[in-house]
Amino acid sequence: MTDDDDLYRPFRPRFVRAVALAGIVLVVGGLALVLLVAPGARSGTYSPDSVVGLVVVVLLGSLFLWRHATVRADVGPQGIRVRNLLHVRTFAWTQVVAVAFGPGDPWVMLELSDGTRHPVMGVQRSDGARGEQEARRMVTLVALHGEAPHDS
Repeated sequence: MTDDDDLYRPFRPRFVRAVALAGIVLVVGGLALVLLVAPGARSGTYSPDSVVGLVVVVLLGSLFLWRHATVRADVGPQGIRVRNLLHVRTFAWTQVVAVAFGPGDPWVMLELSDGTRHPVMGVQRSDGARGEQEARRMVTLVALHGEAPHDS
């Protein structure tokens, strides 16, 4: 792996990903346990509506956890593509003025040339020292590709 490969590798949180994937296993396993072993399942007293309701709730919860597990930021020489929980946005490097990761921030924030900020959930405070290191790598990328000029 070259230095460029290392610099441009995707930003992905570790802790949140592990917790979300474990959560999916737990809720799906819990559903299987309820539907196969619980007294209502064995005696046939669960109505079909109850079973469908349980399955739908578990599927929606699993989808939510899956989205958490798949947040990331992909970077390249042209820009950054940020996949957060609900939205995917792409920014050219010239749109990024700065990278903020203050002590109270749960994830990195991109400060954009239009005066707005955009979260990058792929770099999270919950990853501890690794999160700090990844934030520095993001700062390096912004500096390398040229920050957008500030409007005066």
